[in-house]
Amino acid sequence: MVCIVGWAHTPFGKLVEENVESLLGDVTRKSMEHAGIGAADVDGCFVGVVNNGFSSQDFTAGLFSLANDKLRHTPAVRLENACASGSAAIHAARDFIMAGRGRLAVVVGVEKMSDTSTEDIGKILLGASYVQEEGDVAGGFAGVFGQITQSYFQRYGDKSSSLARIAAKNHFNALQNPNAHIQKDLGFNFCNNVSDKNPYVAAPLRRTDCSLISDGAAAIILADEETARSMHRAIAFRAAVAINDFLPLSKRDPTRFEGAAIAWKSALKTANLSIKDLSLVETHDCFTIAELLEYEAMGLAKQGQGHRIIDEGISQKDGALPINPSGGLKAKGHPLGATGVSMHIMGAMQLMNEADGMQIKGAELAGVFNMGGVAVANYVSILERIS
Repeated sequence: MVCIVGWAHTPFGKLVEENVESLLGDVTRKSMEHAGIGAADVDGCFVGVVNNGFSSQDFTAGLFSLANDKLRHTPAVRLENACASGSAAIHAARDFIMAGRGRLAVVVGVEKMSDTSTEDIGKILLGASYVQEEGDVAGGFAGVFGQITQSYFQRYGDKSSSLARIAAKNHFNALQNPNAHIQKDLGFNFCNNVSDKNPYVAAPLRRTDCSLISDGAAAIILADEETARSMHRAIAFRAAVAINDFLPLSKRDPTRFEGAAIAWKSALKTANLSIKDLSLVETHDCFTIAELLEYEAMGLAKQGQGHRIIDEGISQKDGALPINPSGGLKAKGHPLGATGVSMHIMGAMQLMNEADGMQIKGAELAGVFNMGGVAVANYVSILERIS
């Protein structure tokens, strides 16, 4: 068994004075301090980052030794798996420890996006689609999700109001997250109406339906169970599953996140749980339609009925299964490589009763879903505190 024993998180947003090196260095040092370990205790370093043109400084794994001179000879590796790069790094570190190659590992997720022009960001994000078929979609990656939304609405009816409720929920939740990119209650009416301040980005998706261009970093310390039980915090992976699916949307039904559904089913089976046993879920709401489709993938609703989960208040913070009490990607922000690591930290904080205003009372089990592309790389974790 592998456990989370410490973490660190920068604010997410437009961080003008920061770069990839400074962000990685900050969370590396602070996560080690949080876990109460020194550089000599670290057996491996792992970093999840997309880059693909966001930063001229590539070879991110080479930056750990600049965060701490004593990490100079510690093996370090970079993982890239689109928007699931952070979770890919977590899985690699987890496998490293489970294989007996080390006891303690540092995992960082990081991205510096805001120095890039909007036009270039669109091109970079399209790299997470099948460019041969989807590279010319108007609106870039938002356009891809806009087309998915159109198809879903054609099949099941216009659910724009439900998407607006998802956006409003996540912005309201982010009021209690000091690291969130936007800490402003936009309200349902604003999110539900097209206006000069909330225009269509890729119809029927409005600006409030789309996650933010953010900078930021997050880090966790992983340890084997024996080591973890001697430390102040120990959050175990009761399940950790990765499932892939076709990259070209032409080869599958884009309104069904089948890979995500398989990942959730496998994780819940491994953990011997049902979805209703979880205390909360942090899920990948890069666009509000993604969160709605993920309600269906995790088994909360049948296909075409995902809107019921938000319309009936089930996914609200005070609902039967709170979804994204952190504010999610929608309001917390989405620095690509950092997202998966951040989501795991949000879950771990809940289980340690250290989430302050975000706290779900009595949280015992946290689910995390992080995806790369349009549900191509699908990672599900179920976390549980063991000490």
